[in-house]
Amino acid sequence: MNPDTKAIWRVAVPSPLRKTFDYLPPEGSTGAGPAVGVRVRVPFGRGRCVGVTVETAPGSEVPANKLKRISAVIDPAPIIDRRSMDLLRWTADYYHHPIGEVVFSALPPAVRRGRSLDDDGVAHWRLSAEGAAADGSALHRAPKQRALFERLKQSPGGLSEEDLAASVPRWRTAMRGLEKRGWVESFALPDAPARGPAGGSPRALNEAQRAAVDRVLEARGEFRPFLLNGVTGSGKTEVYLELIERLTDAGAQALVLIPEIGLTPQIAARFRERLDRPVVVLHSGLSDGDRLRGWRWARDGRAAVVIGTRSAVFTPLKNPGLLIVDEEQDGSYKQQDGLRYSARDLAVVRARLCSTPVVLGSATPSLESVHNVQSGRYTELRLPLRAGKAQHPSVQVIDLRGRSLRAGLSEPLIDALRQCLAKREQAILFINRRGFAPAYLCSGCGWVAECRRCDAKMVWHRHEEMLLCHHCGSRQPPPPNCPECDGGEFRLLGLGTERVVEFLRGEFEDARIRRVDRDSTRRRGSFDALLDAMRGGDVDFVVGTQMVAKGHHFPNVTLVGVLDADSGLFSCDFRAGERMAQLLLQVAGRAGRGERPGRVLIQTHHPSNPLLHALVDSGYRAFAENALSERAEAGLPPLVYMALLRAEAAGLEQCDQFLSAAKALGESLGKTGVDLLGPVPAPLTRRAGRYRVQLFLESRSRAALHGFLRSWLPGVEALPQARRARWSIDVDPQDTV
Repeated sequence: MNPDTKAIWRVAVPSPLRKTFDYLPPEGSTGAGPAVGVRVRVPFGRGRCVGVTVETAPGSEVPANKLKRISAVIDPAPIIDRRSMDLLRWTADYYHHPIGEVVFSALPPAVRRGRSLDDDGVAHWRLSAEGAAADGSALHRAPKQRALFERLKQSPGGLSEEDLAASVPRWRTAMRGLEKRGWVESFALPDAPARGPAGGSPRALNEAQRAAVDRVLEARGEFRPFLLNGVTGSGKTEVYLELIERLTDAGAQALVLIPEIGLTPQIAARFRERLDRPVVVLHSGLSDGDRLRGWRWARDGRAAVVIGTRSAVFTPLKNPGLLIVDEEQDGSYKQQDGLRYSARDLAVVRARLCSTPVVLGSATPSLESVHNVQSGRYTELRLPLRAGKAQHPSVQVIDLRGRSLRAGLSEPLIDALRQCLAKREQAILFINRRGFAPAYLCSGCGWVAECRRCDAKMVWHRHEEMLLCHHCGSRQPPPPNCPECDGGEFRLLGLGTERVVEFLRGEFEDARIRRVDRDSTRRRGSFDALLDAMRGGDVDFVVGTQMVAKGHHFPNVTLVGVLDADSGLFSCDFRAGERMAQLLLQVAGRAGRGERPGRVLIQTHHPSNPLLHALVDSGYRAFAENALSERAEAGLPPLVYMALLRAEAAGLEQCDQFLSAAKALGESLGKTGVDLLGPVPAPLTRRAGRYRVQLFLESRSRAALHGFLRSWLPGVEALPQARRARWSIDVDPQDTV
């Protein structure tokens, strides 16, 4: 260590290197180090970048003549508070990820770039004195300017960009025309989060809901994790709202995590309708400016409630009082690239660091959460009944063996749809495969269209008249003739949402049918429009993927049909059965949520499958207990702890050589209590032109696994073979395929 250096600023920068970097204080500094969590500009490599200070030190291992100096200090005060920094450090340590990438992944894009956090207000426009006295008839040849003029005339107090965009399409061009006339002027109003109305009337809680609220309120000001295990339609959201209302009355803030961006409009609307408090939404679909404003409101304590997707778990809160993770079992909470963190698990860690209760809500809890209840780590709060007058739907398994199907639908399901239409009720048909047909086959020789970059078949999309790969996104037109036999006749095998919709439109000519999948909802606002149409009664049948299964409330849906329950029964992923059970019950829970009774029809070629029997006959609780027993016997998570070293390269040999060298290095460390299994090719071995191979690490002790990783990874990083493959470590992997 260099003893002559008075004060070293240790800075995290967005770099794949697993360390902080030492810098001398900026010119003119008094020698006192900066507060932790301040952004600085630093020379890095051949350029400059934004970094965040994480600590100071009396000296450095770097020779004094090689130490560089901080170029500038961006923030006068920390932008990351102590508790948030503790969470980021914990995240970097647990997931064995570079601290710089962890810190910067937690910041909004504008903050990463060094943008000032000063509140400059929100731009508004209003008519100038000249415009207020003008006659709009002069704009008869400029209809868009005329429309904008009339809109501004109705709002003498001015309108924001958001207001204008909602009422006048392409308003900016028209605004420039009015500015040239001198008829409008811009000004800024203080930036503040939107509040709800006066506050809606709370629904009367039933006995189970009230008991759940009381148990959580008893834990205010202390860390205690709760699993709110409530059947679909049991009113978990009402429990959340009551808790938030009570806790924010005392000045606390609440963070609510949800699994999908598509759920934010309806949840935010419901919260704003009920709560007379500032509510902000944070997710990756917002503009950089909107994300910065919401993040700043949360950090400054101006937002009482923050609703967000996975990355919102890092949002700074001035007065944290409650953390909620809705649909905690959802796989979307696990990041699958870069920093591979679980937002659900980090919410629990954050609650511990902040001494607040955390509520994990689900109708189909993850086996990890069920195991934590069984081991006494979590307190379970049960909501066994549907709220109000709604009853559980009846469930019927349809045996497809020996039945003729039309576009994947059996006659009992078609008859049920016909009855549903006659009663003017709504139905959801669930098939977790988009496109028209998953296989495009030559009827002459059996050739099947396959992706040139992946070990996967191309899917025929009739709407686009194109073959698509659902793994890498490759597109190609269908061949005019078979590449193998030069034949010209092709068959379409299998089912997708497009094919089911085409059949239904031919079978039910008067029915209003909509498709809901990633293809049909790409256009901004299209999914929200579909939800509004469903609730307004403008849709009879919806054919959709898992997008329709999560959290939506459609009171007039009385029938749910599951077209293919077999897809999740046979998989090399040990979590496939759990995911299928959760998805089946989630989509089934859309039926009968209003006053009319609901039916669920599940089609399968394996009606005697024990998993289906457990779900239909005994419910999810019995299934989860049986699944945990099987995991214990097989030595699988959550009864053991797992990490996964993944390698990708242009050739299979590079992956094998790297992982074999990594395994040999691990075995040389001696008895560590960690088993290394593999390397083995991933089930989808080639994806986007790159080969994928995996090395599994398993241990009965979480501490032993992490101790091994800390000793092993620096050596793995230094392996010569590591330079010839792209690799990553995934702790607690949720996807092993």
